[in-house]
Amino acid sequence: MKTLPYLLIGIRFLMALIILLLGYFKGDESRTLLLILMYFGLLTDIFDGIIARKYGVSSEKLRRLDSQTDLIFWLSLGFASYCINPELIKKEWAGILLIVVMESLCYIVSWWKFGKETCTHAFLSKMWGVSLLIALTYLIGFQQAGWAFNLAVGLGFISHLDVILIVLLLPKWQYDVPSSYHAWKIRKGKERKKTIFFN
Repeated sequence: MKTLPYLLIGIRFLMALIILLLGYFKGDESRTLLLILMYFGLLTDIFDGIIARKYGVSSEKLRRLDSQTDLIFWLSLGFASYCINPELIKKEWAGILLIVVMESLCYIVSWWKFGKETCTHAFLSKMWGVSLLIALTYLIGFQQAGWAFNLAVGLGFISHLDVILIVLLLPKWQYDVPSSYHAWKIRKGKERKKTIFFN
């Protein structure tokens, strides 16, 4: 059981590769399978953290691996969405560019300050993940953007701002920091133990 979290992360990485191949080679024919893989991937993301904490194997290495695999997984779904709905995605280029810039800034600020990538698993980031799930369900399943896409962009912007604040406030690199408020408490010495949410 102690190796299961790593196995689940590995499965999610393999699913990302399958999603890329399906989106590129099968396109519109792969909609249903892509949605199944997306929701199954979300389950592996939830349970790898639960199992890791239950068996005491939640470590910096595991959390960093989980965080980078999440990025690859969601990027693969974004690529597949483009393969299926290129014109629709092109119309939403401004929102997509905003999120790409914010994600890049998170990495740039973290590498500049700590020499490591971000690994906060913050609460707002988790809410953004939920909104991404909804937006991609609409994009892949129903060929629509609308409110779901706008919600994902809005939450994405806010959650990335929160991550940047976390990085700037932390006195030293730390993983699993729920919010910039918690980072401020850590900076002031008012909070030492990490608060971990459902992932």
